[in-house]
This record gives sequence, structure tokens and C-alpha cells, in this order.
Amino acid sequence: MTSTRSEQLAQILVQHQQSLLENWLQTLTSKLGRKEKGGEFEIRRQAEQFLQILTKTLQTTASDDTDGDDWVDLRHLLSEVSRTRAVQGFSPLDTASFVFALKEPLYEHLRSALNSEPATLALEIANTSSLFDKLGLFTIEVHQKAREQVILRQQQELMELSTPVVQLWQNVLALPLIGTLDSARTQVVMENLLQKIVETGAMIAIIDITGVPTVDTLVAQHLLKTIAAARLMGADCIISGIRPQIAQTIVHLGVNLEDVITKATLADAFMIALKKTGARIAVQAGAE
Repeated sequence: MTSTRSEQLAQILVQHQQSLLENWLQTLTSKLGRKEKGGEFEIRRQAEQFLQILTKTLQTTASDDTDGDDWVDLRHLLSEVSRTRAVQGFSPLDTASFVFALKEPLYEHLRSALNSEPATLALEIANTSSLFDKLGLFTIEVHQKAREQVILRQQQELMELSTPVVQLWQNVLALPLIGTLDSARTQVVMENLLQKIVETGAMIAIIDITGVPTVDTLVAQHLLKTIAAARLMGADCIISGIRPQIAQTIVHLGVNLEDVITKATLADAFMIALKKTGARIAVQAGAE
């Protein structure tokens, strides 16, 4: 009687594990080039683990439902492989090739074992191909999610870098804004500003919007929220960088900035801040 698919594959994996491993690694190296060779030790470790876990799984279950509990260990390993490669910059196809590259070595052993049973051989190859397709698609799915997480983290880091809070003088902070001010960035701006106010005990925070291309109702609301939060922490805000076009837009939108000091330039705002803190700048006699 012909063995079931799981038994047949498991037998091949047990009997020919070393040759499968070497052929598999050779295929991976030839397809992926130097990027793969750079982590040859790690790839070998992952490939050995994959073969061991796959063999154990096929020996203990007849289910090909790779989403089931019987396949959890293999999914865990493939998740590790996918996330690692996503961080290293591999493409989804390169990542899936880790699984797909094992197909041909397995097919060769299946053909040798079932050469006299063409119908059974065709069925085994079809079932094996289906199984590895599922596992390969799983790696692509995990890879895409990992890449999304990397991109989100990078965007968060860029937002933090693009919203620095600078101490211009004792009790005076400056927050130069460049680019569009959306809800997510406003949250970062607010957190950075409030944290700096706590650290320095600043009395005045200058929010410079010279680098903000346009001011609409939403941007104005975000600015007002930031100003309100700073006031709750004991710091007054001055908005600088008000250009004629922005002034007209604010008036047209009906945004109420009556209780907020606004200036055309950062230098003007800085002078106001110094006066509010009681600081004075004296010109040294004889200085050019």
C-alpha cells in the first residue's frame, strides 16, 4: 500500500536530510547571490531547523492546514526568518525563496522513490507543491507586516528628528516647524515641547512656522492645541513666521489668535520673549 503524503515526505526528509540540506543551500546561494552568502552560517542554521521541524510535523500530523496548531512551530521559525530578512532589506520574493528553493530537491527524491508509480508521483508532487506554496505565502505575509512596522518606526523617528525643541536662552525655547502639521506629528510636537518645558522650566516657547507651507483650519487647530498644552505647563507661546499669505488665510478662516502673540520673524519673537523674561541684550561699546 502506498504511504500517505505526510509519511512519504517524512521518509524522504529522514533518509536524505543531509543531501537535501546541501542542495537547498546551494540553490539559495545561487539565486540570492552575495546577500545570502554574507549570512551563510545563519541561513544554514535556519535551514537545518526548518528540516527538523518539518520532518517532526509531518510525522505527527496528517493535516496540511498550515494555519492549524500542528504547524505552529514551523510558522514561528518562518516568522523569524521573514522578520529578519525584512529588516535586512530582502524583497518578499527573496524571502519566499527560502521555502520555494527546497521544492526541486524534494521533487528529485520523490521522482527517484516513485518512478514506477507515475500517478502517485504526480499526486505527491502536486501535494508537496501546494504545501510549500502555503508556507511561502506565509513568509510573504509576515515579511510585508514586518516591513510596514519598520517603515512606521522610521516615520516616527523622522517626525521626532524634524521637530527639535531648542533652548535659545534661559527660560526661552524655540520649536521650528517644517512641513505639513498633521494629527500624528502634532502629537509628537506637543510631547517634545512639553517634555522640554518640564526639563528646563522655560517660561516662553516660540513656535516658528516659517517652514510650514500652508495653514488651514486643521493646522490652526493643531497649533492652538499645542499652545493650550504649553500654557497648562506654565509656558506662554509666541508664534513666529507669520507671512502675509498666512495672515490672510488665518483671518479668512476665522481662527481666533487674539490672545496669542504673533510675529513675522523668529528674531522679532525672540526679542519679545527676552522682554517677557526680564532679560536684556546690551551692545558692547566699540563693538562693530
